[in-house]
Amino acid sequence: MSPRACLKREYETYLRVQRGLSEDSIYHCLRFYDRFLTAKFGTGLGDLNKIKPGDITGFILRLREAQNAPRDKTGPSHLRNLFQFLFWSGKTERNLSNAVPKARQPKPTGIPRYLEPEQVNRLIEVVRGHKKTGRRNNAMLMLIARLGLRPPEVTAIELDDIDWRAGEILIRGKRQLHDRMPMSAEVGEAIVDYIKNERRGPDRALFVSVKPPFKRFKDAQILRWILRDAYDATGISPPQAYIGTHILRHSLATDMLRKGASLAEIGDVLRHRSAMNTTIYAQHDVDALRSISRPWPTAEEVQ
Repeated sequence: MSPRACLKREYETYLRVQRGLSEDSIYHCLRFYDRFLTAKFGTGLGDLNKIKPGDITGFILRLREAQNAPRDKTGPSHLRNLFQFLFWSGKTERNLSNAVPKARQPKPTGIPRYLEPEQVNRLIEVVRGHKKTGRRNNAMLMLIARLGLRPPEVTAIELDDIDWRAGEILIRGKRQLHDRMPMSAEVGEAIVDYIKNERRGPDRALFVSVKPPFKRFKDAQILRWILRDAYDATGISPPQAYIGTHILRHSLATDMLRKGASLAEIGDVLRHRSAMNTTIYAQHDVDALRSISRPWPTAEEVQ
């Protein structure tokens, strides 16, 4: 094994054990490991202490020229993990993670864009009609559109994560946080239909490829492709230029708000760790905002 491959394996162990990152995040971190080192050293592994801040900023600038703005923040984040590892493991004398420029993320203004319930149903229906992947793709979209899962959480589900007796599913969320969620009959039936009639192979991941060797997905990009094809098939125009499956989470939250759900209830479904993350769905709903606000302390209470 080459020195570069050995370092990559050590880095992967660090990401999984020390940082506790999800498999999806590890996959992307390793991709940027290869991309940056190739840009700096070619196919080999040079002197890591010769990496300069200018090499990092130049690499980021080239990324920004080649990518769409919505994904602009991922490159710097993955590079920061790499340089933290190199310093932590003693491979570099300086911690170059501080030299990675931070991606400027504009604060969201207004209510997030969303699809109407009828549009969401049409997208799911057209996906279900595909002969080879219809059952799998239908179940995957259902988990986002009905339960509010994040794309990486969908692809991370294992067969053993489903408790059929209790009607619950284990969700492997951000930062290794796990939650158990009730599974609706509609979602459960879609998963059963997929397992019985379409899923193949010994992999313990719930969702696998339709071609041998029927392996789990390396990342969650498959969901974006599924949604993109569904837009094309139905003729529905995406609410925003960047086609991302988070639009289904936003649509679920917006529909819940319209039906009278509180912000706390919406936050529970979306598994927001902070109540403030849910306020973007109620910027024009004063009563909803008031439901999570804290009373202003009086002078006596402060004392």
